[in-house]
Amino acid sequence: MNAASRYTRTAIFLHWLVGLGLIGTFALGFYMEGLPLSPAKLKLYSWHKWAGIALLALAVMRLAWRMSHPAPDLPPEMGPKARLAAHAGHWALYVLMLSIPISGWLMSSAQGFSVVWFGVLPLPDLVAKNAALGEVFGNVHVVLNYTLLLAVAGHVGAALQHHFIKKDAVMARMLPFAGRA
Repeated sequence: MNAASRYTRTAIFLHWLVGLGLIGTFALGFYMEGLPLSPAKLKLYSWHKWAGIALLALAVMRLAWRMSHPAPDLPPEMGPKARLAAHAGHWALYVLMLSIPISGWLMSSAQGFSVVWFGVLPLPDLVAKNAALGEVFGNVHVVLNYTLLLAVAGHVGAALQHHFIKKDAVMARMLPFAGRA
């Protein structure tokens, strides 16, 4: 596989770093939700917020990199509907990766809990304290997360279909060591 048919090393690194971060943050959010109120739960909420803001920063970096470094071409045998689905799926993932941490930040602000990144850098509240608005943003945050879960499942499913059924190089373009000399 030649370099022009692969994503850049930076894009590959950011893809997998964000992917691992999303898995960890989703799992932590799902786990901590059912815990009784305690100092341990509050610590987990802080870690979840730290990870969310870090993922927001990484998503912005990913998007900036993607805008300045176009993706490699899709295989010519992909039809127009498949191309449209691939592009729409990727942009949906970007929108979700940006909107989910922002919805969490909005929720925390509305609930009256500041976001302090890594326990050191206080971030400004995005909205004034408002319990009803906090509940709305909480619901939005949950819906966006489950939407992301579905979008990621579709993304992984499509990659696996390309690799195992269509047997083309679409998935290999984003694998860290595939096709490297």
